[in-house]
Order: sequence, then C-alpha cells, then structure tokens
Amino acid sequence: MSEKKRRGGAGAGAASGSASKKPRVSTAASYAESLRSKLRPDASILATLRSLASACSKSKPAGSSSSASKALAAEDDPAASYIVVADQDSASVTSRINRLVLAAARSILSGRGFSFAVPSRAASNQVYLPDLDRIVLVRRESARPFANVATARKATITARVLSLVHAVLRRGIHVTKRDLFYTDVKLFGDQAQSDAVLDDVSCMLGCTRSSLHVVASEKGVVVGRLTFADDGDRIDCTRMGVGGKAIPPNIDRVSGIESDALFILLVEKDAAFMRLAEDRFYNRFPCIILTAKGQPDVATRLFLRRLKVELKLPVLALVDSDPYGLKILSVYMCGSKNMSYDSANLTTPDIKWLGVRPSDLDKYRVPEQCRLPMTDHDIKVGKELLEEDFVKQNEGWVKELETMLRTRQKAEIQALSSFGFQYLTEVYLPLKLQQQDWI
Repeated sequence: MSEKKRRGGAGAGAASGSASKKPRVSTAASYAESLRSKLRPDASILATLRSLASACSKSKPAGSSSSASKALAAEDDPAASYIVVADQDSASVTSRINRLVLAAARSILSGRGFSFAVPSRAASNQVYLPDLDRIVLVRRESARPFANVATARKATITARVLSLVHAVLRRGIHVTKRDLFYTDVKLFGDQAQSDAVLDDVSCMLGCTRSSLHVVASEKGVVVGRLTFADDGDRIDCTRMGVGGKAIPPNIDRVSGIESDALFILLVEKDAAFMRLAEDRFYNRFPCIILTAKGQPDVATRLFLRRLKVELKLPVLALVDSDPYGLKILSVYMCGSKNMSYDSANLTTPDIKWLGVRPSDLDKYRVPEQCRLPMTDHDIKVGKELLEEDFVKQNEGWVKELETMLRTRQKAEIQALSSFGFQYLTEVYLPLKLQQQDWI
C-alpha cells in the first residue's frame, strides 16, 4: 500500500473516530434544545404558578397542625422539655440581665461565689422532632461556676458578654459579632469563643440573638418583585441591578413588606443568582430571588421565614446536585444544630426542592464532561444524610440521594451552561415550573 493510501486510511479512521464521538455531544445538545419546544406559552405556566400560590396562601401556618400541637402537649410544660426563645424588646432583655447580675451579686455577698446556669448545647441535646419538623434543643442546664479552674475563664467571658450586651442595648445601637470580639481580644482569645458564649447568653435570657442587638456582617442578597422599608428607607428590589439588595443584618428594622410575586426562589450560589438577576427572570415569572451565597447565615434565614410568613408564598429551591446542596437546603428547612435553640424563628418548612436534582442529570442529558465524580468525603456526607430523620421523612429526598450515591456523580447548577449560558432561565426553570417538577 502506498504512503498516500496509508495516510488516507489513517485520516479516514481519525475522521470516523471523530464522527463517532460527535453524536454523543451533539445528541445531548440537540435533546436539550428539543426541550425548548415542549414549553407552553408563559401564560399557561403563570396559571400553574397562580394555583400554587393560591394553595399556599390557604394552607395552615407551620406548627399549627394537630400533630405538632400533640407533640408540644405531650409534656405538662413544653418549656421544661425544649428551649424556646423569642424576640424581645431592649427593655425586657436589659431587665433579665439585671436580674442575673443581682442574683450573682447576692451569691457573692453570701460567701457562695457565683455561678451561671447555662443551657447545654451539646450535640446529644440537639434532636430532630418529626411532628415539628425541625431540630430543637432539649432543656438541660450545666453550672458554670467562677470558683472552678475548669470553668473560671468561661464564666468570666460570660459575664463580660452580658456586660457588653447590656451596654449595647442601653445605647440603642447594633454591633457586629466582630465588634464584640475586639472589645476584649485578650480575654476572648478568638472570635469562636465570644460567638459561642453569645449563643449561650441567648439561651440563658430566652431571647433570639437579634434581640441582643449583635448581628453578623451582611452576606445574603435579594432581588425581584419585592419592596420593603429598611430603617425607614423604601427599597424596590426590581431596581437593584444584577448584584441585588443586601439583606439587612438586623431584620427588626425591616417593615412594610409588599410583593406581587407568585413564589420565592431560593438559590444556593451567587453565580446562579447573578444569571437570574441579569436575565430579569423575576419579570417573566413574578418572583423574589434570594441567596446566602453558600452556607445560610442567620439574617438570610430570618428574612426568608419572614417573607414566607407575611406574604404566604411557596418557596422553591435551586441548589447544586451534591450532598452539600441538600445540607444547605435542610438548614433552611429544619434548622442547624448550632442554632437549634432558635429553630422556631429560623426555619422555613415546606420548601420545595426544584433542582438541580441527581435524577435531572440523566433526564436533561447533562454531558459526562460536566459531571464530577463524588469524593470519598462526598459519599460519606451523603450516607450520613440518609441516616438523618428529616431526610427519612421525605421519600423523594431518599430516592434522589440513593441515585446520587449509586451513580457517584455530582454536578453544579452551572453544568446547565453547557447547553447555553441562558439555558437555566430560558428552558430548565420554565420547564420545571410548567411540569411542577419539585419534591
């Protein structure tokens, strides 16, 4: 065979190999594009959303079910079983601090020294209560005496935090957790110490952390069909650009919430939020879009719950198809163990998991090169989630997690960009809404 023919044969073989690979990519792309033709007119999808919003507005508030009432009535005094904190005004919190200090002073004058009775926030005290569908903190107290080498420093930090909170409340101002830490760096050592004692103080006083006027830095953002007053200033979230409006760290200054939205879209990541904001998704399908840019902070969780309660709108969630996306979603719904004492105020039950779900990877034929192999740690977290009571309560979640662990594949929301940068807003989400494809 001549060199020319050999080269021609090799070239034909390469072309054939290339042609055999092309259909896999082009087929996935063409299939993804074919889904666009399945979209009904927006008016039809909007009618579906109006029905969903109407049903949500008529549903009973969380915690009002007979099963939840029975759960609380199971004990003669619910407060004796679980810690329940509530929003309190500055005068009430200041009064409680004064009583604690007076009790300590009397104890010292009587020669007994002083000790704080602090609710234990150990992991064993943080339990999921199915009837309430949230994590609660069992009421068990431990002594924190000053006259004990093991607890002297912690008792000192507790007294110092109480003093600082009292001063902040008297001035009628708000400070950040970082501000609090820097008032006595040598005593606190690191911010984790002052943050932990701040949560202890909330439990001791029976008030929410926001009632202490100590807040975290701004993190979450919101955009879409929402207007509200922030400390008297009227905010229109349709005019906040791609970046959105930062969610105020002290939610107590938010008032006058108004909206013509049909649902709330909770987004895990900032990148997806920016895509939705830039495409003005909230104008095509009236909604409020918010994100905490990853792990949810207290302010975003409080803001979401307040929107849900006051506007009575359904909440749909868009997270990554991995164990951490589901963990983030569970924090919004059932609470975190770290803040279990305030779960009644921080949780938003009945959030619907819209996507991206493990089953979506095959359903939408997401290319293999856009899927990621799960690490050993991912698999460990996924298996741990399957053992959680709040996951077992939802059959849909169990099936999706089992699919993820069986395929050992994960994907980010951005994997949909392989079909086009606007595929998320133009096809994926509209089709999901049209098909009511959520769990």
